[in-house]
Amino acid sequence: MMKQNPQHVAGRPKKFVSKQEMIENTLDNMREAEISMEFAGEEELENLQEKNERRKHAIQRMKNEKLT
Repeated sequence: MMKQNPQHVAGRPKKFVSKQEMIENTLDNMREAEISMEFAGEEELENLQEKNERRKHAIQRMKNEKLT
């Protein structure tokens, strides 16, 4: 019988990620996408630009979100 990981109970993730960490991860993804844009074709460039625009909005929502 497998032991249940005490940090992974009732559908909770193993590691809690703070809102600040989520924002930093999103900013890292944006920077990586900007680097990729330098080498992207026209269609990929457009996709990356759209993703970064969505990421900007997500960051703004996270910053405005109240802690519950």
